[in-house]
Amino acid sequence: MDRGAGARREGDRQGRRGGSADDPGLDQLLVRAADGDEQAFAELYDALAHTVLGLACRVVGDKAQAEEVTQDVMVEVWRTADRFRPARGAARNWVLTLAHRRAVDRVRSVTAGRVRELRAAVMEQERSFDTVAEEVEVREEQRAVFRCLTQLARELRLPLVLAYYEGLTYAEVAEALSMPTGTIKSRMRQGLRRLHECMEAAS
Repeated sequence: MDRGAGARREGDRQGRRGGSADDPGLDQLLVRAADGDEQAFAELYDALAHTVLGLACRVVGDKAQAEEVTQDVMVEVWRTADRFRPARGAARNWVLTLAHRRAVDRVRSVTAGRVRELRAAVMEQERSFDTVAEEVEVREEQRAVFRCLTQLARELRLPLVLAYYEGLTYAEVAEALSMPTGTIKSRMRQGLRRLHECMEAAS
């Protein structure tokens, strides 16, 4: 096999996949795309989509979401191609900057959604706390635990309820209540101590 020919084919594949950071061919494709040239955009897409996907995967950490980010980025490239200025930098870098910003936005959006879910769980737990006694088996020890829980201050009771009834970890409880993990651990230790003292007094 001709090693030189193999190397050239590999170089062609690399070029189609992304090219170099200062590839003037990509700059021209983006400029043409800004003028509405769909064929130029298709070639630009083929050249950079794989690289954009790789960056998105590294930032987002999930392939399915990274693929969505890639599609969003390439649509944004098509819509805003007229903002590209070759004198200020290479097309590849311009596209990857858009990709990084979009991927970071996706991570923030997912995180914010998780926080909203946890806070909603906190609110629901507060509303349903008075019904806990109806959901547990009617046994003297469980009734005593419930009575002692109701006597705790809210800041001591709520972390215990979220951890032991809802099954949240220390970190999730801290995130749901917007408090440092160390504070949550301290309050849970204090709450358990008060709960134990209450149970001892009731026995």
